[in-house]
Amino acid sequence: MYSENDLQSAVSAGAISHEAAEAFRAHAAGMRSAPVADEEHFRLITGFNDIFVTIAAVLLLAAAAGIGDAIGPGVPGLLVAGAAWLLAEFFTRQRRMALPSIVLLLAFIGGVAAVPIHFLAETEPQMSEATASLIGAGIGLLAAIAAWIHWRRFMVPITVAAGAAGVAGTVLALVLSGWMSVTGNTDPEPLILPLVFIAGLAIFAFAMRWDMTDPKRETRRSDVAFWLHLLAAPMIAHPLFGWLGVSEGENIGAASALGVLAIYIGMGMVALAVDRRALLVSALAYVLIALSLLFRQFGAVELNVALTGLVIGSALLALSAFWTPIRSALVQRLPGSVQSRLPRGVLLSV
Repeated sequence: MYSENDLQSAVSAGAISHEAAEAFRAHAAGMRSAPVADEEHFRLITGFNDIFVTIAAVLLLAAAAGIGDAIGPGVPGLLVAGAAWLLAEFFTRQRRMALPSIVLLLAFIGGVAAVPIHFLAETEPQMSEATASLIGAGIGLLAAIAAWIHWRRFMVPITVAAGAAGVAGTVLALVLSGWMSVTGNTDPEPLILPLVFIAGLAIFAFAMRWDMTDPKRETRRSDVAFWLHLLAAPMIAHPLFGWLGVSEGENIGAASALGVLAIYIGMGMVALAVDRRALLVSALAYVLIALSLLFRQFGAVELNVALTGLVIGSALLALSAFWTPIRSALVQRLPGSVQSRLPRGVLLSV
């Protein structure tokens, strides 16, 4: 079985023409009765060898961390980052294995970020909350730089999302540090949710910029956008539902539960328009909690979990089965300038 990534690689290598690849995509889409763009492909695993290599790599990286811990502070991170880079030279750059590449990328960035964290944990310096936030910003920036270096060498799609997370963490920590220094307030909690929400919207906009450059979803840019959407979705969903009291486990009332459902429907409309299911998945836990509480309010105490699963499961399955016609009906009502930038489907007039 060949993936979209394999097809792109074959075209780049000259093994098949671009026209032949287009014909193959059209044939495959016709067999599935759904357009390639609407399938939202991303490469994660191509065979059990991916899992086998990933397990072996994790064992090796864990051993490197253990050896480094016996040597001194900061050494585990250096050894993990170095080992991850060397393994990526073969399994990512030559073999192009998806799952091992993701694990090795995360290990490299995590190893780089762990160096200063390990030093601080060992020395336990006395510092103010503002200073701690400032140091956190530096660590986030270091992680973002590591992601950029890794991207320049290996171009693993998830790397851009990892770098965006590092940049977002850096900005958030800088804002919190500045706010605490100016106001003298050492409790950053009131600012965290608004800042995370704004950062989520910024990353979503960044993801859309990648998506709009590849409306047919035939290149690596679509995979980059997928991971960015996956990062942005919980950053948008958590603050929204947190403000309604769902994320804190509070006993919300019927009005708040209906508010959760309204937000979820709104996020579903956005997910349909941009053809990305990450928004729906990231908010699913909150909706399950809200519906469960809503059924309990109406007296279905014993069956509240079962009824919640029945309603949400049926709705999501129906949405999946009729994703293309529902999305087409929605997109056709959008302005033409917006339609032309969105992923294309068989029923769209763009």
